[in-house]
Amino acid sequence: MITWPGTPYPLGATFDGSGTNFAVYSEAAKKVELCLFDANGVETRVELLEVDAFVWHAYLPSVQPGQRYGYRVHGEYAPEKGLRMNPAKLLLDPYAKATTGQPDGDQSLFTYDFGDPDSRNDDDSAGHTMLGVVVNPFFDWAGDRAPKTPYAQTVIYEAHVKGLTELHPDVPEAERGSYSGIAHPAVIEHLKHLGVTAIELMPVHQFVNDSTLVEKGLSNYWGYNTIAFFAPHASYAAAGELGQQVQEFKSMVRALHAAGIEVILDVVYNHTAEGNHLGPTLSFKGIDNASYYRLVDDDKRFYYDTTGTGNSFNVGNPHALQLIMDSLRYWVTEMHVDGFRFDLAATLAREFYEVDRLSAFFELVQQDPIVSQVKLIAEPWDVGPGGYQVGNFPPQWSEWNGKYRDQVRDFWRGEPATLGEFASRLTGSADLYALSGRRPVASINFVTAHDGFTLADLVSYNEKHNEANGEDGNDGESHNRSYNLGAEGPTDDAGIQRERAKQQRNFIATLLLSQGVPMILHGDELGRSQQGNNNVYAQDSELSWVHWDIADRPLIEFTAALVRLRAEHPTFRRSRFFDGHPVERDEGAPLPDIAWLRPDGSLMKPADWDAGFGKSIAVFLNGDGIAGRDARGEPIVDDSFLLFFNAHDEPVDFTVPDDDGRSAWEIVVDTTGLSSDESRASGQTVPVEGRSLLVLCARREEEPETDHSVAASLSSLAAQSGPAPGSQPAPASKSSS
Repeated sequence: MITWPGTPYPLGATFDGSGTNFAVYSEAAKKVELCLFDANGVETRVELLEVDAFVWHAYLPSVQPGQRYGYRVHGEYAPEKGLRMNPAKLLLDPYAKATTGQPDGDQSLFTYDFGDPDSRNDDDSAGHTMLGVVVNPFFDWAGDRAPKTPYAQTVIYEAHVKGLTELHPDVPEAERGSYSGIAHPAVIEHLKHLGVTAIELMPVHQFVNDSTLVEKGLSNYWGYNTIAFFAPHASYAAAGELGQQVQEFKSMVRALHAAGIEVILDVVYNHTAEGNHLGPTLSFKGIDNASYYRLVDDDKRFYYDTTGTGNSFNVGNPHALQLIMDSLRYWVTEMHVDGFRFDLAATLAREFYEVDRLSAFFELVQQDPIVSQVKLIAEPWDVGPGGYQVGNFPPQWSEWNGKYRDQVRDFWRGEPATLGEFASRLTGSADLYALSGRRPVASINFVTAHDGFTLADLVSYNEKHNEANGEDGNDGESHNRSYNLGAEGPTDDAGIQRERAKQQRNFIATLLLSQGVPMILHGDELGRSQQGNNNVYAQDSELSWVHWDIADRPLIEFTAALVRLRAEHPTFRRSRFFDGHPVERDEGAPLPDIAWLRPDGSLMKPADWDAGFGKSIAVFLNGDGIAGRDARGEPIVDDSFLLFFNAHDEPVDFTVPDDDGRSAWEIVVDTTGLSSDESRASGQTVPVEGRSLLVLCARREEEPETDHSVAASLSSLAAQSGPAPGSQPAPASKSSS
């Protein structure tokens, strides 16, 4: 095997059109061997002799795309010192851009004998683990351009690659559950019909299928068990896993971009699939354990865990940080993705042990000219001390707003004393974000997400039903803030069915009319159920997949209509928080940009927020108060709206307030579907059914556009000056002769 010295950068296996450069970091290694495997599994070892700044490297001119490879790292095996190197364990390149195979749970994957954690196991793990694959980086992007949708106009659709497409009847069977399935015209057309501007894909970094789940006949469906931060998950590729997954992923992004849809990745940099001290040795553990993982100070055999998965990635180490930043840049520059949602992002803020918004990770993101320019969304919590950090991330970031989810659920199930916080969540959560200089778009609003009930289950179950997970119902959240409206699970009661359908519309309308960035869970618009299971992380089955054949078509159309209403009216997607100050109008006295009203149409007073009608409220949104200017520099103005919320069981009469001049209010949203088309006038009483939402719009009269054409100008000039000298009078028409 011919080898040249090569270069220490870039890390990973890099094909340049002729040969391949290999580079791997290990500060603790004494010797590193590159292991090449042919199609029959025959191994060839090449010692890496060149070392620069702890990066071991070589260039192999004969190695082409599709080559399978791994590493064997020699060094001290002393777990009490945090050292776990064992050359018998074949290791995946942390920078592998594609992988093939899956760990099978064999004893050889572990550095100890089962049942004796202090022993040492030297069985060879080759043949039982995954391999890296050299990929061809070249791809015809065909002029691909990112949509770059402004945050205020963004509507996110959280989706699972397999779950969304596995049962889609219009997707060819061979492409279902794959990147090609997401890119299929039928799926893209559905997203466009909804008005979605960004699809947020659940983990697509290569992840490991836990052996403990496999033994139960289950699998890691969600994918929050990453092992390779540069490699698209191989089983989501219809075309193959020897580099084809990279090309297929790029083709998916290109197709989505062509449709105007951004791609956001749910990324898991907070931990890896190697688990705690009893977990397998697949990659990082055997390469440089102490550099990549946060270890317990008193006994480095053990891992400091703020993720609940066994380990935490060591963002306090510059090489671990470099890997994260290199990965982020790779997905933006090479794979053309448009943003990231960071799982358990509070862990990334623990440079030492406390959560620190000024940690090195955030500083690196802030100054990076590539990563800082894409959408950055934090899941702002972890399971460590002080881990709940909603509202505390840097100004550049948006956050999953868990408080929004909780308060909107509580309001619509009729919980008392939630009205004030509900109002705050509806208007962008200024209490969480305004003081740090952030805007309403810092709040990613959601009612449901992958973790928890679907929307249909939220209104159908009071309790979780996770029996299929095999954990005796001990997994999953127990406090779901759900309400089954009178029966647990499916029912033939037509009245309960109507109430459930209406409640789903209430949630969707509230979500899409709130300030901030809305996120829809895949299948919620179809009425998807998981039969009360609120933790389908291990259910790669029809329980968790989207059933397109039983889709709730009216709910799809309702969702699409609400997205259109939001898109057409900047009143619902303001770039700045409301301040309550009067706004000048062309006619009439100034009105505030927002006003909270009692059902009788009078302004809310401080004592009213806890009054007996605390389950109903109205809000006036002033279209004249939209901050910003259009492309021509003109102030942005919009129609004004009234929103009537009634979470009582019984109807409540609302009075249309006197707005000094607007006499006709048109009902544009009624979650009961019972309203007539007639307009409502100021002072008129409007009955709002129990558990329903009404939206009224004061339409702005359109001014006739002036015709500036040459013909119109000449005609106007002629009318002003009379007939031209010498011209003949126009002949009389037949009707006047």
